[in-house]
Amino acid sequence: MQSTNLLSTNTQAYIELEDRYGAHNYHPLPVVLEKGEGVYVWDVDGKKYFDFLSAYSAVNQGHAHPKITQALIEQAQTLALTSRAFYNNCLGDYEKFVTQYFGFDKVLPTNTGAEAVETAIKLCRKWAYEKKGIAENQALIVVCEGNFHGRTTTIVSFSSDPDSNKNFGPYPAGFISIPYDDIDALKEAMSQPNVAGFLVEPIQGEAGVYTPSEDFMRQARALCTQNNALFIADEVQTGIARTGSLLAVCGNCTCQTKCERQPATYARPDILILGKALSGGVYPVSAVLADDAIMMVIKPGQHGSTFGGNPIAAKVAIAALTAIDDEKLIQNARKLGEIFRKEMQRIIAQHDLLIKVRGKGLLNAVVVNDSPDSDTAWRLCVALKENGLLAKPTHGNIIRFAPPLIITEKQLLECVQIIETTVQQFTK
Repeated sequence: MQSTNLLSTNTQAYIELEDRYGAHNYHPLPVVLEKGEGVYVWDVDGKKYFDFLSAYSAVNQGHAHPKITQALIEQAQTLALTSRAFYNNCLGDYEKFVTQYFGFDKVLPTNTGAEAVETAIKLCRKWAYEKKGIAENQALIVVCEGNFHGRTTTIVSFSSDPDSNKNFGPYPAGFISIPYDDIDALKEAMSQPNVAGFLVEPIQGEAGVYTPSEDFMRQARALCTQNNALFIADEVQTGIARTGSLLAVCGNCTCQTKCERQPATYARPDILILGKALSGGVYPVSAVLADDAIMMVIKPGQHGSTFGGNPIAAKVAIAALTAIDDEKLIQNARKLGEIFRKEMQRIIAQHDLLIKVRGKGLLNAVVVNDSPDSDTAWRLCVALKENGLLAKPTHGNIIRFAPPLIITEKQLLECVQIIETTVQQFTK
């Protein structure tokens, strides 16, 4: 870890303020940001950086996107919140827009990714009891080891990360955990009685950008269909152009038009969970989408959220999704992701500090040649920061690289040069 005596007095003051008055549930890189624009952020001392994390893929459309921020400002000056006790004149337009955009009958508006996952779990269970005929309180949902769906009590109950679930019990039952990308294990789990659904990330981002085999999602979709279980895709981090497709599970008819993907690669979920880039990072917006046969099991009073579907969220989400199409961010992520991985492979071949690159689109990670218990990846990220690029380790020896999708090829190659220079300069 970088010594605080190498930081400016200004930076130290802000860090010490957070340390004194804030809960210590995060371990941020030692940089204090005050401004963002496009692919860049600036710290409190005026130093400029490339943002290669994008707020965990929330800022796909870039910092301070003019159309998204303008939508927020204009609506905030008119009507911010009504709760769902009343109708408002923005929500219906958004619901029509987002359901047609992703190809589902209905949307349940929520605020955060974890809230959306919790909503999907409730929806799956209620469907299981009222439509599939599973006895009440007996429904099981299959999940994957290495998952990261959030940090609520229910979600951490099926996490395999001890930092997430140690000393937070007792935990609710109802989940079967299998190895990720193991179709035989999924088949065995599905053969058990009372299975209601399979909850999965198409790419495990927090686990280190683990991308499953090409056929896994399609086979998982088929197993769910065969066993009358719901296929639930958590696309909070991977969705909305990040991986070079509208969705990481690949597209339905709408998505094929946007992504030029082939139907054979598509695994349409029964329940789709979205968040992060749904607002371009300017406002908390998430969503759960499903068709009527599933969504309509939820009746008035059975689920809700004071802020879910508020007018600002509705306007911001429409602007954020429109930007994806207008600026061809799906295509840009696909093209530049291929370039980035090729360049990383070149660097890996020349230096033994890095041993692997993996990812899809502009969601990528490099594996550092050291133990997950070492601080090498952390120190490398500090060194990258000093050279003008911000990234963050995950799981000890893995560094995730996820710039805003508006990045140009010229900017990307400049970032590759920063990474290469830093690797050359770095010593374990």
